[in-house]
Amino acid sequence: MRSTIRGLLVASTLLAAASAAQAVEFGLFGTREFRAASFAGLPQWRSVLERVEAERPLWRRCALDPKACPNRATAAWRALLKGLEGASLPEQMRAINRFANQFRYRPDDRNWGRSDHWATPVEFLERSGDCEDYAILKYLSLRELGVPAQRMRMVVLRDTLRDLAHAVLAVHDGEQVWILDNVTDAVLRHDRLGHYVPYYSVNEEARWAHLPIGATLTARIDPRLLLGEGVASR
Repeated sequence: MRSTIRGLLVASTLLAAASAAQAVEFGLFGTREFRAASFAGLPQWRSVLERVEAERPLWRRCALDPKACPNRATAAWRALLKGLEGASLPEQMRAINRFANQFRYRPDDRNWGRSDHWATPVEFLERSGDCEDYAILKYLSLRELGVPAQRMRMVVLRDTLRDLAHAVLAVHDGEQVWILDNVTDAVLRHDRLGHYVPYYSVNEEARWAHLPIGATLTARIDPRLLLGEGVASR
């Protein structure tokens, strides 16, 4: 996710359309959340979901026969998931986070020759990728293990310590939310990561915009961040 913000606007389509009834206080990272069912403004997410559906038959063949896998990394991924069937969610999260994080970070401009490309699992396992690609692989790995979409979101956020945009996976387990992050193999509680300020989050069912508690709908924010367009990140 490495591209340039083309300008700062003062309103977000999502927030402008949101009502107080749609807001959830104390959501991810202690923010106020606004839910929308539409994926308008998220072309990269729509694209990767479509390409994932086209790729799934390959996953199935690879799971049945390692010789059918496009590369060793994909074979290792399918073997990992097979070994995690029936494991507890914490064990699954830790193993998947470690597995994905072993791949070296590669920015989209060097990897794909363009500023922003969201990779499918096989694409990531062939070339590695950047922060949202790690999060997508982790999300889809847990989905393959039966974790419902409503319990997970990919979160695009601001890392205030490094002063850059970033993406992680958030997973709900009971009353707690855990963060799978490519900068650490530790799976950490979201309320212990105060330097992360989310812009938006998304899963297969909906998307959410995020505002700090107490902020108003007229806050000066960049709607490209809330609606899904790329920013410089790692």
